[in-house]
Amino acid sequence: MDKALVLKAEIRQHIGSKDATRLRKQGQIPAVVYGHKKEPVSIALDAKSFVEGLHHGRRLVEVEIDKKNETMLVKDVQYDYLGTEVIHVDLMRVDVTEMVRVTVPIELKGTAKGAQEGGMVEVHTGNIEVECRVTQIPDRITVSVKEMVLGDAIHAKDLKLPEGVKLISSPELLLATCHVVAEVKTTEELEAEMPVAPEVITAAKEEPEEGEAAAESKEPKESKEPKEKKEDKEKKK
Repeated sequence: MDKALVLKAEIRQHIGSKDATRLRKQGQIPAVVYGHKKEPVSIALDAKSFVEGLHHGRRLVEVEIDKKNETMLVKDVQYDYLGTEVIHVDLMRVDVTEMVRVTVPIELKGTAKGAQEGGMVEVHTGNIEVECRVTQIPDRITVSVKEMVLGDAIHAKDLKLPEGVKLISSPELLLATCHVVAEVKTTEELEAEMPVAPEVITAAKEEPEEGEAAAESKEPKESKEPKEKKEDKEKKK
């Protein structure tokens, strides 16, 4: 690991969301320092220097507070909702001889042999947890995928860790696999594969034949005259 990044910090006299917003507008990042059975301290760091060191994989920092340097570990970094701007940092006081547990990113390198067979390498996990001394924290763990063929997989137990670094994540943690790329079908192909809805056939209503219809029309229609009036007519006759 490279030497610690040196940062100057100012103790924050005010805390809260409004003060944090004010600091960010001034090019600073609000942070909190804790650990070693000391009271937490709210500080402000120079955003440009911190982010630049973070991009270079720096995890160990030397922070100058009130003209005193303390060795600290970047324990947690919070980003905005877009995931681009650092809005808060947690720093933990450490001794260069003590053991710590940290999360280290995984970097895949090379082109897999399976790619020549129509395959691709899929990343399942981008980091692992390890334990080591503060001064031995790796910036990243590099993994070669050149020998991967279709059906191969890389687990955490397959990694070659630097000396003094112990794996804490599960040995069976899946990191990457090499598999065939699924064929992307066009809209026309998908529509052609869709099942056709069965045609619904309804029974046709039977129509009387011409002869039957004519006979029905010749049959005398029953008189709708009231029964009482009908009987009176018969008596008069």
